[in-house]
Amino acid sequence: MTPSEVPSPFTYRGEGPVCALLISWVIYSQLWPVFTIYIIWMISDWKTPERGGRRSLWMSKWTMWNYFRDYFPIKLHKTADLDPKHNYIFAYHPHGIMSIGAFCNFGTDSTGFSHIFPNLKPHLTTLAGNFKVPLYRDYLLAAGMCSVAHSSIDYLLSSQRPGNAVVIVIGGAAEALNCARNKHILTLKRRKGFIRKALTNGASLVPVYSFGENEVLEQYHFEPGSWKKALQETFQQWIGFAPCIFFGQGIFSSASKGIMPLHKAINTVVGKPIPMPKMENPSEQQVDTYHALYIKSLQDLFNAHKERFGLQQSDSLVLI
Repeated sequence: MTPSEVPSPFTYRGEGPVCALLISWVIYSQLWPVFTIYIIWMISDWKTPERGGRRSLWMSKWTMWNYFRDYFPIKLHKTADLDPKHNYIFAYHPHGIMSIGAFCNFGTDSTGFSHIFPNLKPHLTTLAGNFKVPLYRDYLLAAGMCSVAHSSIDYLLSSQRPGNAVVIVIGGAAEALNCARNKHILTLKRRKGFIRKALTNGASLVPVYSFGENEVLEQYHFEPGSWKKALQETFQQWIGFAPCIFFGQGIFSSASKGIMPLHKAINTVVGKPIPMPKMENPSEQQVDTYHALYIKSLQDLFNAHKERFGLQQSDSLVLI
């Protein structure tokens, strides 16, 4: 399974650097003993991201998330009821540049997840490394995020803990590099770890597609074989995420380029669950069989809703 990296959309621009600067200031100030105590507590709390996290219901209902939702706007659509007596893997597509739809729908309650899917708890997963950054980890945990590590997913999907929806952005960093407007390229052909996790835990698979995720930011695409492209791919292999060069609109003018995302609607459609049998050690053939079944379900979901959300009948998913 290739990890996904899905912090809040604005953490790439704000929270991460702010936390780093704040930590640096505290270390070299008279407050350094407070930071030392925090580090000791953080070490004692090290496993929390792999043990269901620490969601703050208060934070998920902040009024600011409503403004964030309405900026694009972002909407969550249900195609089938989900029984909270079971556990699910929400396989989210596409990654886009920042997985804005994933964060808004499953990291906050601004689009009404708790009302649309009552008694179901979403757990948006992200790289384990994000939880090693002091203060920043607490922001992610409060947003309901958990580590995408194997032990974390197994913990959430265990039969003793029903009503969990583990959200995994399947395409990860590789898919982010292929993000482009009016294109629907998914890194999925070789992504089978989430299928195996669903089988070993007997969790239903739910395809999720966000129409418009690729439209909210523009990306500079480097020529294949260029040193810039090579550097991008090397960074992805070593660090775990791709340093995309992107832009949106200006803060004060939509006619200029800037750091703000574009005002483009994101419609996240949650598909019908695919029941999965529980297998302690599924064979490669069994994994391939259910992987093909999942792809068919995802394509059906995309084709059933693409024209409703502004795409052409001729548009189709491209799987790589």
